[in-house]
Amino acid sequence: MKEDIMSYADKIFIEMCRDIIDNGTDTSGEKVRPKWEDGSMAYTVKRFGVVNRYDLSKEFPALTLRRTAIKSCTDEMLWIWQRKSNNIHDLKSHIWDSWADEEGSIGKAYGYQMGVKHAYKEGMFDQVDRVIYDLKNHPYSRRIMTNLYVHQDLHEMNLYPCAYSMTFNVTREKGTESLVLNGILNQRSQDVLTANNWNVCQYAVLLHMLAQVCGMKAGEFVHVIADAHIYDRHVPLVEELIGREPLPAPKFWLNPEVTDFYAFTSDDVKLIDYETHDQIRNIPVAV
Repeated sequence: MKEDIMSYADKIFIEMCRDIIDNGTDTSGEKVRPKWEDGSMAYTVKRFGVVNRYDLSKEFPALTLRRTAIKSCTDEMLWIWQRKSNNIHDLKSHIWDSWADEEGSIGKAYGYQMGVKHAYKEGMFDQVDRVIYDLKNHPYSRRIMTNLYVHQDLHEMNLYPCAYSMTFNVTREKGTESLVLNGILNQRSQDVLTANNWNVCQYAVLLHMLAQVCGMKAGEFVHVIADAHIYDRHVPLVEELIGREPLPAPKFWLNPEVTDFYAFTSDDVKLIDYETHDQIRNIPVAV
């Protein structure tokens, strides 16, 4: 496959995984929190400060090495950003089941924090509504961001937020008057095999959605991961995955009729000509 037509997301993923495995810190034997289902400690090999950059104007960053479920990852993003829910019964997938209590709540985490209203001089806003307000009214502000890592509520969260902050920044397309929406996702920790492209795709979709409802174009998405790790039982699976031949990236479609962020559903998102290798199944998950 020629590099100029291979998926750029695949290239980034392969290089990141290779670097983690070859140059990362092995936590074997150290004091760690996660465990496998059999009760044994879940150790990792990890890299600090991984920064990946994607240009959404050129390509949608879905892996072709294996399929990323675009509708499911979009639904989870909307669960947090649009429905502002902390209850798994409002989510179509079951990825949060192990973190929920008997009533389905994950505590004061993720969507709960998005729904909390804060006082501004213009009135009361939650974090999502404030982002949209500023993008429409103060696009060149350097203060457009969200934060889910609220220390006073951590003791009431069933899981501390992993992807915890988005910072938005608007630029102008060179030679035109078109505004371009860019974003930085800060993530304290990431299980690379299970979550990397899932998070990349859902926040790329978020940027596309916000850009559309604010009359902008989607630009660059920068993903900053403080602790990018591969679990010990995942290393052989990752080696198999990054040994595959990348395929051309898919085309992204977002329903152009939707102009209200709260009207979007996962059915308004499609990946066209999305050819991938086989899925890797039965991946063990550490909790």
